[in-house]
Amino acid sequence: MSEWLVANGWFPARDIGAEAEELVRIRAEDARRQGVTLSPLPSASRIVHVYGGLTLPWPGAGRAALIMEPTVGYDGDAAAITELAAALGTRLFPVGYEWPEYGIVLVDEHGRFFMLHHTGGYCMGKDEFDAFSRLLRSEAYPDAEDFFDETC
Repeated sequence: MSEWLVANGWFPARDIGAEAEELVRIRAEDARRQGVTLSPLPSASRIVHVYGGLTLPWPGAGRAALIMEPTVGYDGDAAAITELAAALGTRLFPVGYEWPEYGIVLVDEHGRFFMLHHTGGYCMGKDEFDAFSRLLRSEAYPDAEDFFDETC
């Protein structure tokens, strides 16, 4: 997996610094514009610091990729994120999206990865390594509802 990350711009000790904080601020501000509070989480901020700005291609899926850009979303997504978070019994914050379908990649306060897609919520993994490994193995992500109050 590290070869795949390095091939796509990641390197050990990568940190996009103040840019990460600005991306997180923009996303939190957009949620407020939508009338919802999405509080930045330390776990999500760490992911943006380390992977922010990367395009991580989905092997074997054409041009599909995870775009590690937390500011992309749509009107009403903040309410949908808080609804999923309430069902999971945790807080969630966006860290990126899936292209080309624009499923929103979320991280909870425990570092677990979820996706909010137009077809529903999905558990991507217990952390970034699990989520990226599942992506590299082209594993289907299980429904998030299977993990309400549990670990992925």
